[in-house]
Amino acid sequence: MKTETERRHIVLVSGGKDSTALALWLRDHRPDLEVEYVFCDTHKELPETYEYLTRIEAYLGKPVTRLCSGLGERGFDHWLKVYGDYLPAPNMRWCTRKLKIEPFEDYVGEDPVYLYVGIRADEHRQGYISTKRNVTPIYPFREEGITKEDVFRILDESGVGLPTYYQWRTRSGCFFCFFQRKKEWVGLTENHPDLFEMAKAYEKPEEGFTWVQGEPLDTFQDPERVEEIQRKESERVARMSTRRKPRNLAEAFGFVESDEMDEPSGCLICHL
Repeated sequence: MKTETERRHIVLVSGGKDSTALALWLRDHRPDLEVEYVFCDTHKELPETYEYLTRIEAYLGKPVTRLCSGLGERGFDHWLKVYGDYLPAPNMRWCTRKLKIEPFEDYVGEDPVYLYVGIRADEHRQGYISTKRNVTPIYPFREEGITKEDVFRILDESGVGLPTYYQWRTRSGCFFCFFQRKKEWVGLTENHPDLFEMAKAYEKPEEGFTWVQGEPLDTFQDPERVEEIQRKESERVARMSTRRKPRNLAEAFGFVESDEMDEPSGCLICHL
């Protein structure tokens, strides 16, 4: 039986606030551990995500290992063809399995591993992403009573802050992630019109293959539809602002995380 220090200790950094805060917290509170920080790179990430990883590495003083860095012909486009051009969706998350979980499990192999997961003490969800018996999930934030407010504080005090995509998006993950809210698709058109056009090119509305169920991306370029989406989002944020404590860093970025999402929860390996 290997001891704690003989096991591998891994944090999967998604580019989101919780996994980032966990990586920083472990560096500062568990210097006795030789932690591996890894990121599953689909090659379909936002530019802001790559910039954020650079900031994370500067604070950690070590690199974040990019998995799938040699995707080549076996990246998203390869698997899209394998799945018959069927776009991934909440009930068919092949992208998570093929581009996130399997690369991570290949990286781990059969070594005994502690996988540190950034599920907070104020959350009510499970965070285990692998079924491999040699991977044991550890939840330091739950054990230490660390909440969302603490996560913002950790990021603020470290100087790493929030990723800049939080100015218009509430999730890490691919630029065409189907878990995005409609307001975030509008944000993609405004911040990365080239990526929006790339996402749109994947759709086949006549066959029912769209990123947003029942609504092709063309509609998010219609001024009347955009106005409607922005109005509903403003109403949602106003409702939420009356039910939450202010957080300086989050408010500086205009970031309010919804507790009344009408979309399913995202994949943890992508969005923590």
